[in-house]
Amino acid sequence: MAVSIDIEKDFKGFSLRVKFDSTCATMGILGASGSGKSITLRCIAGIETPDRGRIVVNGRTIFDSDQKINLKPQQRRIGYLFQNYALFPTMTVKENIACGYRGKDKQERDKKVQDYITRYHLEGLEDHLPSQLSGGQQQRVALARMMTGEPEMILLDEPFSALDGYLKDVLQRDMQTFLKDYPGDMLLVTHSRDEAFRFCDQLILLKDGKTLTIGNTRQIFENPGLIEAARLTGCKNYSAAERIDSHHIFAADWGISLRTVQQVPTDISWVGIRGHWLKPREEDGENCMPVKVTEYIETTFEHQCLVQNPRLKDGGSLWWMRPKNSFEEDPGKNLPAYLYLPPEHLMLLKK
Repeated sequence: MAVSIDIEKDFKGFSLRVKFDSTCATMGILGASGSGKSITLRCIAGIETPDRGRIVVNGRTIFDSDQKINLKPQQRRIGYLFQNYALFPTMTVKENIACGYRGKDKQERDKKVQDYITRYHLEGLEDHLPSQLSGGQQQRVALARMMTGEPEMILLDEPFSALDGYLKDVLQRDMQTFLKDYPGDMLLVTHSRDEAFRFCDQLILLKDGKTLTIGNTRQIFENPGLIEAARLTGCKNYSAAERIDSHHIFAADWGISLRTVQQVPTDISWVGIRGHWLKPREEDGENCMPVKVTEYIETTFEHQCLVQNPRLKDGGSLWWMRPKNSFEEDPGKNLPAYLYLPPEHLMLLKK
């Protein structure tokens, strides 16, 4: 994907300012509800018109406020998969898929429709209405309708957000299979860090209508750089930090000094670590904090403990996640004396 976007949009009291350039085939936009993710997609698709700016896809300018360029949605060769799939309720599967065709040749249209019915395993459902289909079948119809237009790029607007756990897993697996076969580029918006990590090679983080950061997805999760980026990617553990030297900091909320693998910048503000990286230890040592469990939260397959340093009167908590060995396991049994914070997993963060 070669995409260049620099747009501004005022929308019902909400101000959007998004700017990024990418040559990545699979990109995600991650942000909380109301951060501007869906508006960004709608501007790219031509459903909304930015107030100012420019959008270029694969070298083709589809919007430029200065040059008075604003291609119609059907001219942009961009497919859009809506959050609720937006199938026409009174049209059959065959008729819904045919709506995506952009040409005028009826014979070619019918051939394409049948091809996508076969490709997406919809045989026998041609005359069914959307209300007669399962969630997975509806998604496949929406994908087929989108693909009959031969889009150069597809936009996925939180396609899994309204699904239950099992169906979500099934449809995500189906979507991964679809993307392997799709020759074009994909832009996914989501508020789920798991979906962003699973589908996207590159990631944009949005907050309050503005681009927070952009980069390789795994690198952003490993080292978000900013405290707000760490929060958006799901980190629950962070402490105010002070620089001691080039590879040591003091985490004030946890009351411990920590060695880091990264070189500590002079403008360090915070340190973070993900709860799954914490390791139990029985003896004190480098990067170890004494364990005092202040709260326990049980989830289906793991124990979650809030841990404080007992040496501090008003210390901050660390979320520690550890897998269950069985559903009958006592979460308070065999608790360690210390938690070890691996230096390679410490995230040095700025405001």
